[in-house]
Amino acid sequence: MLLKSFFSAAAVLAATVSAADLPPIQILGNKFYYSNNGTQFLMKGVAYQQDTVNVTTGAAFVDPLADFSACSRDIPYLQQLQTNVIRVYALNTSLDHTQCVKAFNDAGIYIVADLSQPDLSINRDTPQWSTDLLARYTAVVDEFANYTNVLGFFAGNEVTNEVNNTDASAYVKAAVRDTKAYIKKMNYRNIPVGYSANDDIDIRVDLADYFACGDASVRADFFGINMYEWCGQSTFKDSGYANITSHYQNLGIPIFFSEYGCNKVTPREFTEVQAIYGPNMTNVWSGGIVYMYYEETNNYGLVSISGGSVSTLADFNNLKTQLASASPSLASVNTASTSASVTTCPGVGAFWAANTALPPTPDASICKCMNDALSCVVASSVSADNYSDLFSYICGVIDCSGVTGNATSGNYGAYSPCSDQQKLNFVLDLYYKSQGKSSNACNFSGSASLKSATTASSCTAVISSAGVSGLGTVSGAIASGTPGTHSGSGSGSGSGSGSGSGSGSNGSSSKSSGTSSSTSTKKSGAAPVRSSLSAFTVSMLAVTFVTLGSGMIFI
Repeated sequence: MLLKSFFSAAAVLAATVSAADLPPIQILGNKFYYSNNGTQFLMKGVAYQQDTVNVTTGAAFVDPLADFSACSRDIPYLQQLQTNVIRVYALNTSLDHTQCVKAFNDAGIYIVADLSQPDLSINRDTPQWSTDLLARYTAVVDEFANYTNVLGFFAGNEVTNEVNNTDASAYVKAAVRDTKAYIKKMNYRNIPVGYSANDDIDIRVDLADYFACGDASVRADFFGINMYEWCGQSTFKDSGYANITSHYQNLGIPIFFSEYGCNKVTPREFTEVQAIYGPNMTNVWSGGIVYMYYEETNNYGLVSISGGSVSTLADFNNLKTQLASASPSLASVNTASTSASVTTCPGVGAFWAANTALPPTPDASICKCMNDALSCVVASSVSADNYSDLFSYICGVIDCSGVTGNATSGNYGAYSPCSDQQKLNFVLDLYYKSQGKSSNACNFSGSASLKSATTASSCTAVISSAGVSGLGTVSGAIASGTPGTHSGSGSGSGSGSGSGSGSGSNGSSSKSSGTSSSTSTKKSGAAPVRSSLSAFTVSMLAVTFVTLGSGMIFI
């Protein structure tokens, strides 16, 4: 089917003139409910974004929710699929999303948005939870918190995706904790914050338990799984759905497929829809989100776009047929248990390396206090790309634990959440003092220089608690932000970098090399994301250097 965008836009506008704000979705136990009538909310979702492989403007990602002509063109097709939620993977907070997301609101469609973006996300190989990342996350919250059809936020996507990087989950859980605290501090409505995981058979249970366990202030509000086990014609048992459903029946928080739709058999038949919305799953699962709307090189699309016109593909028609025949039984909040089960946290062991002791809350004021009190700092002429050389040398000579963290032991330096520049300044100054404040110890061939150190009275206690080496404990505080200027119906979010991913059939995870949390890794043909690799963590790799005079030249 081929329709011009003009008619699509006209249809949306005509149908939504008098639409009211959607009621917020609330959580009780392991289910979502409409807040206005207490009926269970099951996701019938579609991932709505273009992959970075198709970005031609030089931007890091595409933001389709800032393009009203595209949104209004696509909404009628999403409505044909009974879509009640879309997932978007990266948002540009400098753009205006009001028109687009109001249109989605008026069409009865909620939004689940990732908080990260390709160059500002938690990297699974070198994880950190920093002031820069917190600023990014809170900026997204500020921009979209006042829209009732924002169902929730993802604090990460497949950050941990196999046994050897489970420690990274501690940093994502810290992001969940601090994002929830920020929402509360700003007096926003209680917007859920969760996590989207892949389906690695070795860690799937521990991963879900880790995010669902603990006090309400630190645990995730919901848990998504990017699931690609049901391929072609299968059954509830043969696909592995029965097995995973039994694993998660006592999770205690809502769980859903944050992506699904295996394409090993094409066109995709979507026979799993009958199971997802059938009696074997709806008491445990809250529906799912099909990957994805746009047809791209990875062949996961439901429609193709050419010249502003939409053509539905066989996948679209098959999904439409399956959804039309699904008749789920919906629970009511009136019959929900008021005493939700609390999951036990997994212990550190052979298959799990994330301690329940989480990284500290990033606090820019603490980092500023530390930085102001230093005498030896990196020269302004040194590029951030070259910080790793300095880190490597200095941390081979002195203990840099004050700016690092160990998620397995649960030990974190007081200044580990600070920026790379601030952390480099700290270790440069620590080295300078360890060398008796010799002028030669703050040179490094012109890469470092001396400045006047100052300590404000408000910083004295912080500096004292952190200790000379930064090995003490300081408690970061969530700072107030700037509330979003948008309000009322249908706020929304932008989309962006390609998602995709999850485990393969039988739960085997794809093994991508270091990547940001804003993209998944399974999809063939997906573009690699721009990894946000900190200069400090790069520096822990081997680097060759030679001593020359009073400084260092690194080669």
